[in-house]
Amino acid sequence: MSTSSNSNSFSGAYKHLMTGVSYMIPFVVAGGLLIAIGFAARGIYAYDATLALDGSTIEATAWTTFWANIFAIGAKGGFGLMVAILAGYISYSIADRPGLAPGMIGGVLAGVTGSGFLGGIIAGFLAGYFTQWLNGAIKLPRNLSGLKPVLILPLVSSLVVGLVMFYVVGVPVSAALKALTDWLTGMQAGSAAVLGLILGLMMAFDMGGPVNKAAYLFATGLIGSSVTAPMAAVMAAGMTPPLGIALAAYLFKNRFTEDERESASATAVLGISFITEGAIPYAARDPFRVIPSIMVGSAVAGALSMVFGCTLAVPHGGIFVLPIPNAVGNLGMYIVALLVGTIVTAGMLYVLKKPVEEAPAA
Repeated sequence: MSTSSNSNSFSGAYKHLMTGVSYMIPFVVAGGLLIAIGFAARGIYAYDATLALDGSTIEATAWTTFWANIFAIGAKGGFGLMVAILAGYISYSIADRPGLAPGMIGGVLAGVTGSGFLGGIIAGFLAGYFTQWLNGAIKLPRNLSGLKPVLILPLVSSLVVGLVMFYVVGVPVSAALKALTDWLTGMQAGSAAVLGLILGLMMAFDMGGPVNKAAYLFATGLIGSSVTAPMAAVMAAGMTPPLGIALAAYLFKNRFTEDERESASATAVLGISFITEGAIPYAARDPFRVIPSIMVGSAVAGALSMVFGCTLAVPHGGIFVLPIPNAVGNLGMYIVALLVGTIVTAGMLYVLKKPVEEAPAA
């Protein structure tokens, strides 16, 4: 195949990916900001109307139920649809309307199988290209051709994509997660800095996906045993990607598109709320530069948090937990770790990302 053909194939795939990302962004922003509002109004247990700020059980009231519902709209509504929308519109860009259903179904199954947004991207491309191929492969008489786009293509593609997600994508990801968790458990007695660095890398690698969740679940599982330093490292490393991206978009405007710069404020709010998914739209647009940048920044934040002996007794909340008495140990140095990680992320983005050529004004 010629270089020109390779370039055209890459451009086409990139266009399909960007279609999915552009449709996904409103779900990330709306869902993330609603979660942040819930945390700001009711603290880290905003998701449960029967929990007080200290985690003790209370009787649900109209006030606590209202904020739990706000949180659910963001977490289960906005974020629950995020990967499905990404996968569905990647597939739609490739195969038009018949690709939408199998793409979205594949995106939902990416969540079911634990393969996260990376699994969603795989599902979107698989659904789109398979549906496109199937459309050309199936020949029907003219009086039956109307069945293809509304019945045959969505049905067969959804079946094939679903089986692939369960048996090809989901199984190895699940096995990899177990191996990661076992490995991290063995690291506890080792170097604090190395453990923090590894947790930081994992938190930024797929931004809410299975690797990120493995690090998060590892840290939250230790809280019950009163081992709270890994949780501090994980939250700092999870806040750093969106914060670093937002800072870079403010400082180095020529490295980002106009849409990305306009989204920077919302991305910053997601960052301070410990919603790492705020970095996904930027990473999806330019994965080979953004993902290494945020991984370095998160690794620095996680390692410094562990070296400074910072602790975190609660599993979520971002900056909203910082004022809570006894929630964060060595608070001053924890803020330092977070700021340094954010600055390093922004610096890496400046170094790795190239200036963006904006379309000329009409």
